[in-house]
Amino acid sequence: MTLDHKYTSLLRVSMPLMVSGFIQSVVLLTDSAFLSRYSTLAFDAVGNAGLLFITCFMILVGFGDGTQIILARRIGEKKTEQLAHVFTTALLIQSMIAIVLFTILFFIAPNWLVSISEQQDIASLQGDFLSIRSFAFFPSCIFLIVQAYFLAKGKTWPVLFSAILTALSNVVLDYSLIFGNFGLPEMGVKGAALASTCSDLIGMTSMGILFVLDREFRLFKLKTFSILSAKNILKISSPLMLQGSIALGTWTLFFIMLEQRGVFELTVSQNIRSIYFLAFVPVWGFAGTTKTYVSQYLGSGKAELIPQLQRRIQLLTTLFLIITFHGAVLYPELLVSWINPEEAYIEKSASILRLISLSIILYGLISVYYQTIQGSGNTFYSMCIELSTVFIYVSACHLFINIFSFDIYWIWTVEYIYFGVIGIMSILYLRNSNWKLKSI
Repeated sequence: MTLDHKYTSLLRVSMPLMVSGFIQSVVLLTDSAFLSRYSTLAFDAVGNAGLLFITCFMILVGFGDGTQIILARRIGEKKTEQLAHVFTTALLIQSMIAIVLFTILFFIAPNWLVSISEQQDIASLQGDFLSIRSFAFFPSCIFLIVQAYFLAKGKTWPVLFSAILTALSNVVLDYSLIFGNFGLPEMGVKGAALASTCSDLIGMTSMGILFVLDREFRLFKLKTFSILSAKNILKISSPLMLQGSIALGTWTLFFIMLEQRGVFELTVSQNIRSIYFLAFVPVWGFAGTTKTYVSQYLGSGKAELIPQLQRRIQLLTTLFLIITFHGAVLYPELLVSWINPEEAYIEKSASILRLISLSIILYGLISVYYQTIQGSGNTFYSMCIELSTVFIYVSACHLFINIFSFDIYWIWTVEYIYFGVIGIMSILYLRNSNWKLKSI
């Protein structure tokens, strides 16, 4: 059944995703708080290594998003008999991608980080983190495909339930394994990696159980691998995989540049990164909602409802951004002190939070247009927009950090450049193309 776009329906789909995102953000904040109290080196190392992991992880996320778009389109077209073939094919391909990513992070990345880093002690800890964290690709590849199935249907509470279990287990295991509490060994950085990986496994297990119990389409009766489905999924997903990894990879490059600039600049920026993810909670929550609605509406011939849908999602996104991220303006010092209590970093980190707070509102508004392009299946063009934006962003980072040697406060204005460019290009594409006619 095609979803309606009443505010109550939008919230019913989006709220579990936002709560899930909030929980994950709290986990990230907790991880950062634990590690900053363990040692500054551990805090900086896991921050950068974690970005490298997420960069690779976004390849899996992009493939999951492409699967979600196709599943939602088939639901809108009332071709539910094709869902099982799409699901099975996606799961097999995603597993192969996970093997490749594991090989890169486990065998190649640690030595590469040591070879490029100015801070060898940080680089060594990053290798320790990745040698354990890379195993998380295997449960995550299953989790993301099952999540795509639930999101395509607009059934988001299983995602919330799994997120809660993941978050609770991660906090307990972090506290235990980083510091050596509850009779477990003190493992520091390796403990943080092991805690997150075990938590991902718990989340995947819970999602898998809910999937097996779901009877609406009985997808747990897996079908055979479909070459046609594989081609279709890869056609839609490959641009999403590339642009997601490039977007996070660009941020990783930004932090590598800062690491070469100095430990103070890196630590301040890691404080910002940790808190920044609070702002992404409503944006990412409504991003998944937008893709599902747009794909279903195009599949069911209701494209005329999309502009009204966009306005309502923009309004809701802005309201929830104010709720989740108002502290960046009103009490940033308190937020920073929760993450890192070292006095040397609080004032500068707080001033940067205030500076970039409006960029988050901008991102919330333009993200709806960008997600509309993806939800329509025009993922090649969304990739082109991302690549163009990244080129401008990296150029600005290089100028601000390496050429002009700006203070870290002004370096962070590159966020306005990134969000502004991607917004302008998304609006221009939607206004000047026949994006509604895309067939997938």
